[in-house]
Amino acid sequence: MAQQLWNLPILSLLFGAMAEAQVTPGFVDPAPVLLAAEKAIGAGNLKCVTISGSGYSGKVGQQVESGWNVDWPRGEALAGYTRTMNWETRTMKEEFDRAPGLNPASWKYGSGWKGGTPVQRNAHQTFAVNGKHAWHIDGRGNSPVAAPPDDAERWQLDLWVNPHGFLKAARLPGANPKAVWRWELGEMGRDGHTVAPEKVTVVSITVLGKYRVDATINKENLLQRIHTWVPDPVLGDMNYEHEFTNESYVDLGNGMKFPTGWHHHDGWDDNFGALTVTAGHNGFGGTFKSIQANACADSIPIPETVRQAAFPVRVDAQKLAEGVFLLGGASHNSVAIEFKDFITVVEAPLDERRNLAVIEEIVKLIPNKPIRFLVNTHQHFDHIGGLRTYMHIGATIITHWKNLNFYMRDVLNYAPRTLEPDMMASWPPTEVAEGYHYETVRENYVLSDGVRNLHITYVQPLAHVEGMLLAYLPKEKIAIEADLYDPQLANAPSTPTAANRTFYNHVRRLGLDVSTIAPIHGRATRWSEFAKVMGSGMP
Repeated sequence: MAQQLWNLPILSLLFGAMAEAQVTPGFVDPAPVLLAAEKAIGAGNLKCVTISGSGYSGKVGQQVESGWNVDWPRGEALAGYTRTMNWETRTMKEEFDRAPGLNPASWKYGSGWKGGTPVQRNAHQTFAVNGKHAWHIDGRGNSPVAAPPDDAERWQLDLWVNPHGFLKAARLPGANPKAVWRWELGEMGRDGHTVAPEKVTVVSITVLGKYRVDATINKENLLQRIHTWVPDPVLGDMNYEHEFTNESYVDLGNGMKFPTGWHHHDGWDDNFGALTVTAGHNGFGGTFKSIQANACADSIPIPETVRQAAFPVRVDAQKLAEGVFLLGGASHNSVAIEFKDFITVVEAPLDERRNLAVIEEIVKLIPNKPIRFLVNTHQHFDHIGGLRTYMHIGATIITHWKNLNFYMRDVLNYAPRTLEPDMMASWPPTEVAEGYHYETVRENYVLSDGVRNLHITYVQPLAHVEGMLLAYLPKEKIAIEADLYDPQLANAPSTPTAANRTFYNHVRRLGLDVSTIAPIHGRATRWSEFAKVMGSGMP
């Protein structure tokens, strides 16, 4: 079968004919480059592979500070990591063990961390994708939980962002290979000596009809870097790449080679802040020395519950006080507060789709008033995916001053968003250039209409994040907070955490009279319930 699919002389003619029409000045013929790479790693002989070893994960979008920092914060280690990729069936399955209780359920690794979801309850984790469907299993033998379409597409993309997957995708209809050459500049090696510059060829193809994926192929005909962009609500077209060293390729027999060392990036490795001030880069990696070629017993059928799953945007409004509403129905909440002539919203989490639905609900609850302000609690990606949405409708963003450079450089800008254009990219407002769309807080800030006051204060210390804000309505005795206390269903902590202590001490130190806690994660709760959690855990 492999010989029928990979008849090199015939395919060489096909590749050559295709490339001949595409080669223009500045480009090179991709066909011989791809054929040499296929031969070097035996791409035609490998229809599926299982790799095993130990890995690490990065909390993409969960940086402590918004200033310069090369790495995303490290998540829990991935023990016993195993990935099976079958390019013929277009399926992939990943399994590993990870410490339970600290990570959100349905978070795999790297891009995709979403705070506020139910926490992982079991050590063993399974993630699978079959075509357009993907799912997660927390523990062994438990029911699968369907992944939303954007996660399913990202996991399917991962099937092709590796050396063999890329070369196979290059032969699929619509791949449209193109190639250029460039010099990789020398860099300082680990032994202190400079690595000599090397001339490489970069071949790009279209994958899944949407992603332009490029592979850097070196003089040994090995793929050393595979790169693309993926849509992100915060960063827009976000860098997404895997790197493999020559030394990591191992011989599997029958002409096949596969890399054992994986290193994955989400965002640019921008050490000098010339391109971005986002704190983070390394999202996933590991050493996978156990490799089984063509071990394809598991067909990974799609569970019927996954096939039938739907993901509607639901907004549940709860009235907390006159003119104060908690907008729930998802893993993250927003809070709308009515003033005499305007509306203030606290938090714009997740993405544009979620925030447009929330805004529509607010318009029904409080008609004929503009949303004048959006209070942002902190800069984690799952809490700022809708900042651009509110800015587009004319709201002023209120945030801590330490977040401003990050937002101005990376988020609230005119940078094109080609993969998933949002409203701000499609209809860019003039406020972005004119610079009056934000207000910053250092310690204290008050919004008032002469009757209702909203106090905004800086919360610290926090190991979780820097630049955290808390909103407080003194007349209504409501504290609006994020990640300081999450009274989720069956997930509320029974003993105080460090963030709980900071929240408790902050309220006591400022003399705030809190009756109700309106969290960004979970249900609204009484202060007395939180006080019971604190109990003897307070000094």
